[in-house]
Order: sequence, then C-alpha cells, then structure tokens
Amino acid sequence: MSTTLNFNAKAFVRVLTIGALALATSLSVRTASAQPQDYRFELDGQPVKSGKATLIKVRLVHVPDGKPVPGAIIIQTKLDMGPDGMTEMGAPAKASPSSEPGLYQIEAQPSMAGRWGLTLAAKVQGETETVRGTVIVPVAK
Repeated sequence: MSTTLNFNAKAFVRVLTIGALALATSLSVRTASAQPQDYRFELDGQPVKSGKATLIKVRLVHVPDGKPVPGAIIIQTKLDMGPDGMTEMGAPAKASPSSEPGLYQIEAQPSMAGRWGLTLAAKVQGETETVRGTVIVPVAK
C-alpha cells in the first residue's frame, strides 16, 4: 500500500519564509544593544582634597544587572553649582586615570563649598550612542 503525499510547493515556501522571519525577529531582539539610559553614573564615596584639586570618584553602572562598567572613556566633564541654583558658577574638571575597573576619577577645582553637579559623557565599548549622566557632588569647606 502506498501513501501519496499531496505537496503544494507554494504553501511549503510560504511556511518556510514565515518561519525564517520569525527566527530572524527573535534573534534581533536578543542581540539588540543596550541604550544609553541603561547606564548610570554614581558618586563613589566623598570627594577628597588633594593639593589644589578635589578628587571625585564615580562609578559607571549597567543598570539592568547592577554591574560596574570597565573600560569606558570619559569624553566630557562639566562641573557647576546647578544643584544650588547657580549654573553659571563653573569650575575646571578633567578625567584622570583610575586603577579600579568601572571606577572613574575626576580632578576638579571647585571654588567654594556647596553642592556641585558633575555632568559626564562617556563612550562605552559596544554602544553606538554616548552615555551621559550627572551626579551631585557635595564639596565641604
């Protein structure tokens, strides 16, 4: 006894195409890169006075898993007294090397005590967009 299979080639191709599209969509969702809002800068301890400079340590954190992000490159720093309502009061600030992965050191020269806003921009490996954030830095007398 032989069984005859009625094969419709067009229907078969349609099913294969739909399956391939579903697989491609599924894979693209899994491999999509993170967004800049998936990162956060956090103050790490209190600022430390060192000669004329104040050393500020910040940690860059990947928010979804809470892990520090090593190897980012700080491309912009801005320090001002925006948190105390004086955005026009700025101070020099620049990134300097840090020996701890995921920890970034900023050398700043705030001119007075108060709450300063440190705005940072960083390039993170594997991300196309720049990661930006601001931390509030309390500077003592």
